[in-house]
Parts: sequence; C-alpha cells; structure tokens
Amino acid sequence: MPRVTNKQQLLDDASLSLSKLNTFLETLTSQEWEMEGIVGEWSVKDVLAHLAEWHQMVLGWYQAGLRGETPSVPAPGYTWRTLPDLNQSIYEKHHQRPLQEIRNWFLTSDQECITTVKSISEEDLFIRGLYPWMNNNALAAYFSANLSSHYTWALKEIKRGINQKRKNKLK
Repeated sequence: MPRVTNKQQLLDDASLSLSKLNTFLETLTSQEWEMEGIVGEWSVKDVLAHLAEWHQMVLGWYQAGLRGETPSVPAPGYTWRTLPDLNQSIYEKHHQRPLQEIRNWFLTSDQECITTVKSISEEDLFIRGLYPWMNNNALAAYFSANLSSHYTWALKEIKRGINQKRKNKLK
C-alpha cells in the first residue's frame, strides 16, 4: 500500500480496509471465529485482539506526546526487533477474553483511532518527528500502519488460514 499523503487518504484507506475485513468476517461461522491455527496459533478472535491492542498502543503514544512525555515504543520492555515477543504477549493477555468482548473492543478502538486522526491537523499528521518517540516518522505513518495496513495484513492472513481450514475440512 502506498504511503498516505493527506488526512483524507489516510481516513479513506482505513475505512476501505476495515470494510473489506468486515465483509470477509461476516462470512465466518461461529466456530471459525475461535478456531485456533488460523494465523499461526491464533484464532480470528485473537487477530482482532491483536489489532485492537495495537490501536491502543498508537493512541497511547500519541497521548503521551501531547503530554510532553516520551513513551516506550513499541511497548515497555520491547523494541521493534522484539515484535514477535510483544505480539505473543498480546496474544497471551487477551486469548481467554470472550469473542463478543473482543469484537466490540476492536470496533470501538478503531473508532477511537479514526476520531483521533480527525482531530489532528493535517500539518501535525505529516510533520516528521513531531514528538521525540517518532524518530523521523510522521504520525500519519503510525496511524496508517495500525489501521489500513494492519487491516490489509489481517484480511490476507485470516483468509489464507480460513480457506486452508475449509479446504482441509472438505478432504
């Protein structure tokens, strides 16, 4: 997906990617939502929890920046090189939560991100290094990565896993 160049593109890409993801999710049976081994060991529910947790992280980074703080990015005790460990800890943290709770949380956290993006000026979204935690990146890149890009990744991986499970079931 090309790098976004304006706020409206960021919002449109997020909306389109979420719509595509939701359209596919609507085809799932109740069993398929919680079937393990769809994306690695994760279920579809676990993938949505992963997405929602990342929403909350990017929102937290942004809020910390507004307060003049420098958060631990991506998370306390983790670096970008240890993302697999962070993602595993997210899985373990939310794996036992009920499906409906995760689905609601995902949709709510998506809306929190969209509302936040809408509240940020175009200029602030695209200034590189606006906050110290951003290095030389723009806020738009972080939001795009955690909205449209993450949704595109999730759809691709969930489709692959579900289609494989469905294919195996037919054998």
